[in-house]
Amino acid sequence: MNYIEVCVTISPFSEDFADIVTAQLSDMQFESFVTENNTLKCYIKVQDFSPDLLNSLLSEFNSGPFSIKHSWGEVEQENWNLLWESNFNPIIIDERCIVRASFHKDLPDAKYEIVIDPKMAFGTGHHQTTFLMLETMLDMDFCDKSVLDMGCGTGVLAILAAKMGAKSPVTAVDIDDIAVDSTKENATANKLDNKIAAVEGDSNVITNLSFDTILANINRNIILSDLEKYSAGLKSSGTLLISGFYMQDAPIIKSKAAAFDLEPVFEKSLDNWTVLKMIKK
Repeated sequence: MNYIEVCVTISPFSEDFADIVTAQLSDMQFESFVTENNTLKCYIKVQDFSPDLLNSLLSEFNSGPFSIKHSWGEVEQENWNLLWESNFNPIIIDERCIVRASFHKDLPDAKYEIVIDPKMAFGTGHHQTTFLMLETMLDMDFCDKSVLDMGCGTGVLAILAAKMGAKSPVTAVDIDDIAVDSTKENATANKLDNKIAAVEGDSNVITNLSFDTILANINRNIILSDLEKYSAGLKSSGTLLISGFYMQDAPIIKSKAAAFDLEPVFEKSLDNWTVLKMIKK
């Protein structure tokens, strides 16, 4: 599966304005973002890309104090690892958890070390949401809990849950077959072959299943559309932990979640990205 790389040059560059552009592009199914100098690089699957929609959306931003220019091109699968390696830094959460690639060396010790080699399943951005999810998970009890990781990507959340004692196997689901393969390979790299079950699919896999904890680091629109299924798939007093959206989206998500007996109990933001923890009443 190939991706489209869209380069958006912002003049004069502003982090806040780049966040606004990112939020808009997230609604177009762009999956990951990275900022280099005054350029925002954005990545989307080839089949999800619409040049006309992109041009229309970005043209709306040129009426204010900022001007933007953009270009785009296809990133072939064999180039994806080099692109990812050039942009990915290890995620370090004090002495509790480190997420690193196999090429990262000389890092400090941590209670949980997760080795991730992503192929095309992992984007070059959104590290804030991964950090928020991992950080919040580290303060949760996973011992003997049944866990579902929706939109598993590389499987990093499923791997941490397994390392923290979740009931085997942790179910990891993604619509992308490359993500599923990546999760399986990363489970093996972390010696968790029999503790993670990675399957291709969407939220319909929840039907007739029941979990103590559901993890979903996806995006606002998918979360909003799947909240009812998440609630149906949670046991009473079960936990839903979600991220992949901006702080301003949290009230909308909490409002809809209330209709499905999901009560917010924790919220935290980092660089305007937000994580929400909710309990099923």
